[in-house]
Amino acid sequence: MADNRKFSKQLIGKTIVSKSGQRFGEVGDLVFETKSGELIHIVLVNATPYAAKLELEKDKSNYPLIPFSSVAAIGDFIVIAEEDII
Repeated sequence: MADNRKFSKQLIGKTIVSKSGQRFGEVGDLVFETKSGELIHIVLVNATPYAAKLELEKDKSNYPLIPFSSVAAIGDFIVIAEEDII
């Protein structure tokens, strides 16, 4: 379990891009289900004007949320399937 927490911390600050290369912003935090540990959303910070135009769900602090289910790949960037969030 400690490895999972370490991995989660490594996601904070990564740039989020779509499969087509459109930049969305950066990972500010992660929202997860406390009972199961399942990741639910990525909290988007430093949102680009492109991401700001999208009608994304927002958290209590008004930060856009990206469903974790839309993540296609994780490496130097977090790549999301844009069609899964619109």
